[in-house]
Amino acid sequence: MDTIGSVGLQPRERASNCPQEGMPRPPDSLELVQKCLQQFQVTKTQLQQIQASLLCSMEQALKGHHSPAPSVRMLPTYVGSTPHGTEQGDFLVLELGATGASLRVLWVTLTGTKEHSVEPKSQEFEIPQEVTLGTGQQLFDFAARCLSEFLDAHPTENQDLKLGFNFSFPCHQTGLDRSILISWTKGFRCSGVEGQDVVQLLREAIQRQGTYNIDVVAMVNDTVGTMMGCELGTRPCEVGLIVDTGTNACYMEEARHVAALDEDRGRSCVSIEWGSFYDAKALGPVLTTFDQALDHDSLTPGAQRFEKMIGGLYLGELVRLVLVHLTQHGVLFGGCSSPALLSQGSILLEHVAEIEDPATGTAHAHTILQHLGLSPQASDAEMVKHVCAAVCTRAAQLCAAALAAVLSRLQHSREQQTLHVAVATGGRVFERHPRFHRTLKEVVTLLVPECDVSFIPSVDGGGRGVAMVTAVAARLAAHRHVLEETLAPFQLDLEQLTVVQAQMREAMARGLRGEASSLRMLPTYVRATPDGSERGDFLALDLGGTNFRVLLVRVAEGSVQITNQVYSIPECVAQGSGQQLFDHIVDCIVHFQQKQGLSGQSLPLGFTFSFPCKQLGLDQGILLNWTKGFNASGCEGQDVVYLLREAIRRRQAVELNVVAIVNDTVGTMMSCGYDDPRCEIGLIVGPVEVLSEKVIHCRLLTRRNGHQCLLYGGAPERGRCGWGRGPHVHQYGVGCLWGRRLTGHAQHLL
Repeated sequence: MDTIGSVGLQPRERASNCPQEGMPRPPDSLELVQKCLQQFQVTKTQLQQIQASLLCSMEQALKGHHSPAPSVRMLPTYVGSTPHGTEQGDFLVLELGATGASLRVLWVTLTGTKEHSVEPKSQEFEIPQEVTLGTGQQLFDFAARCLSEFLDAHPTENQDLKLGFNFSFPCHQTGLDRSILISWTKGFRCSGVEGQDVVQLLREAIQRQGTYNIDVVAMVNDTVGTMMGCELGTRPCEVGLIVDTGTNACYMEEARHVAALDEDRGRSCVSIEWGSFYDAKALGPVLTTFDQALDHDSLTPGAQRFEKMIGGLYLGELVRLVLVHLTQHGVLFGGCSSPALLSQGSILLEHVAEIEDPATGTAHAHTILQHLGLSPQASDAEMVKHVCAAVCTRAAQLCAAALAAVLSRLQHSREQQTLHVAVATGGRVFERHPRFHRTLKEVVTLLVPECDVSFIPSVDGGGRGVAMVTAVAARLAAHRHVLEETLAPFQLDLEQLTVVQAQMREAMARGLRGEASSLRMLPTYVRATPDGSERGDFLALDLGGTNFRVLLVRVAEGSVQITNQVYSIPECVAQGSGQQLFDHIVDCIVHFQQKQGLSGQSLPLGFTFSFPCKQLGLDQGILLNWTKGFNASGCEGQDVVYLLREAIRRRQAVELNVVAIVNDTVGTMMSCGYDDPRCEIGLIVGPVEVLSEKVIHCRLLTRRNGHQCLLYGGAPERGRCGWGRGPHVHQYGVGCLWGRRLTGHAQHLL
């Protein structure tokens, strides 16, 4: 716990000049009280400035800005979704830092149904100060002993124990079970931990303990646990808010907005770490002399300024500093203080909550003040209640401004006119101070009226939520193990790849010699790559799947402009007759010409035909066999350019000049060759057939009087590389860069 001093607030000597009990207060006492408590009043404008400043800092941190460094961290937690409520199993939960200098162990049973729930078993352990201020090994060994003691008291037949670690300090997570401590807060200062993986430190301590086989599968922040444990309702719970010894919040952000993740799909839970928020322009005007004194004598001067105005660890101390100040000026207790009142940490959150109780607050105030060695009058007790109210009201207002920033961020990223969202709340300030919640809700409504917010209190301090994350992590780990075993046969080492390389070269050589080979090595009658001087307007037809494209390509100096339209090929056409297929293609070309105002013009047309063909010339290609789901009759063994020309002739009054047929790999190579004359290889990775991936390549080979582009496809002969296939056949496709490929096709027409 931070040790708080009273800088500048020295007590008066309790000597003969100490006024006697019952003596009248100074005539300006009311003015002094008003002036003192007025420091804790925050205007709507000031709250809006704090909201805007925090939102700006959040967005900078999300984008990964470092200069200047944002005052909040926006740390990814690697939790990608909220629970479905179907999670099942028994899990250990270890909470450290969520409730100050104590540690809690829970046994949580998830039934997977809302109707049947099991009350978690839990045990709390006080952490000695020599541990919180000792070494990291001391702390984690203490945690391991607590786990063993808990399991000794609650025997289980389960030998494979899965544990979720609720570690409520700022951490940089690189995975669900990898988390580097950035800095200690909340009065902890254990050496040798900052910059280290706390999950690994806990695992090592459990191994040293050696009593139980415990697998730490997930580390979760207390705010994440609170959000994940939120009861499923009619609206999504996508924000977690903690006000305990400290304060923090988390929420579900679009993953594409989190620069640290480098992902463009889904969502990710982000821990804001707003306790460190500070902006001199926004927060400076609401800082009081008491805040300055508290910060000055804390273990971390200058750090966690926002948290020190809200967290339960500090509210009682702020109240104490105000009472000391008023006592010094003779406003309280007849000007007579006590050693207890002058002792740091003598007024706790529990005392403040009891004094603020509407029904019994005055009586509690008398009792607490008397325990501090004071002799309060009735008016003293009332004034102390006002002090507690001022400090706690400001805390709730500041917390509301921060939450409003989060809700604004959610509404903006979701592009919703009205945001309907549930906020899970947890922490002792919420639990023991009901007026805090009411003030928070009122101010949130004032600052973000466009957000419809439901506040849902945490049932067990987030332990259930941590267990849910642990359940998901354990399930994913099991799936990952199965996946790794399944995919192991597909992992090839360098030696195996070298064998494939040699077999490919042998098959290519046989194909070039005209011998029997799994690689056809088909000539394409393309003898050079572009030199960059090509110019003109061209039509291009790209056929290679259930959709095909017609393009108008304009090649000018320094630029290539492409206009295109995609047309579908109905299954009945792809499986019908060849005449049906090519008539359909010509109809689509004519439609494209009319749409582009090209009717009557006879532009050169290139045909990208991505099926195995034996070319006899640049405008002659004999289809060897259909692939990719096509089976149009009367085409195999025929010249597809001739079939296209015949369809044009049948259409009549259509002028199309088919000058070349090109494979998609040739088009790819020619496109790149237009930009880089060194390009002499084209590679397409597309759909797979049977048990081997079909990869089609083209290569410029030197001839006696020039070069020739050849196509080769297939793979080494079956049976020669049985490894690498595995028990499963995966079908997948890799998309082509259509525009670039067909640019190369048009260049070839020149």
